[in-house]
Amino acid sequence: MDSSAAIKSLNTALQARIIGQEKLIESLIIGLLADGHLLVEGAPGLAKTTAIKALSEGFNASFKRIQFTPDLMPSDVTGSDIYRVEEHRFEFQQGPIFANLVLADEINRAPAKVQSALLEAMSERQVSASGQTYPLPKPFLVMATQNPVEHEGTYPLPEAQLDRFLLKVSLDYPSPDNELKILRLARAEQANELPGYESISIDEILQARHAVEAIHVSDAVEQYIVQLIHATRQPQLFDSTLADYILYGASPRATIALDRCARAVAWLQGMDYVTPAHVQSVAHRVIGHRLVLSLAAQANGVDGNAMVDSILAAVPVA
Repeated sequence: MDSSAAIKSLNTALQARIIGQEKLIESLIIGLLADGHLLVEGAPGLAKTTAIKALSEGFNASFKRIQFTPDLMPSDVTGSDIYRVEEHRFEFQQGPIFANLVLADEINRAPAKVQSALLEAMSERQVSASGQTYPLPKPFLVMATQNPVEHEGTYPLPEAQLDRFLLKVSLDYPSPDNELKILRLARAEQANELPGYESISIDEILQARHAVEAIHVSDAVEQYIVQLIHATRQPQLFDSTLADYILYGASPRATIALDRCARAVAWLQGMDYVTPAHVQSVAHRVIGHRLVLSLAAQANGVDGNAMVDSILAAVPVA
């Protein structure tokens, strides 16, 4: 099948397995197409692990899960050199980061030095050890889950780590109707009554990425993307209230991420060009987690998503 049909098949398979988390499913597919990583925040039991496992089964990808704990070491993530006595040499033993899809479960339960072990892998798609560089497989996507910050025993992610995530998704509990569907789905899974589905190939994923890269972005839309990011750095030029709440704006990485995600959304909708609406549809997930807010914002209960709402209202559409 062609790449468009393949991605539609993958989306259908995920929708059948994951009930009531459409934004998570869309974000996983966008991350896959835009070659980026996801940070997912939500309470336990909201299908975060199930979603990425279903994604790995949907295109025969290798999948590894890393449970982040306070005593985890960086080498537990990336791997380490093992001495082979019989051969009198060291050999690099790959860690769980060497997989197409990696679930970094409860990433904010580990201290910063362990969280930062993911930085090179997420940004450079490689791991360095003992003077050697080891490339990671393609495609490579990290989905990190995070407990809400008010839970005991968590460590806030540093800004440099947050900026490595293409998208951040916050999950809420399902509606009563969806929870009933989840209950029935769980019974069907336990009884092995779920219908199977045809998985797609990694080559089809890579072909879809090439198609997304070919999506046209006009000069006007490019300027709109740049102005949205500029508004996070010079908020006083757009809205005086924003200046009181934003300490540090988004980096150029956010500009690139907004462009890539908007292209992916346009392609998923069957269009060959990006509109401002495509940019707006992913703006919260791309920009919100990259903003450093002031104490005044925190005191007034203003979060990154609220700031993005204000930015979208203040910046004129191209």
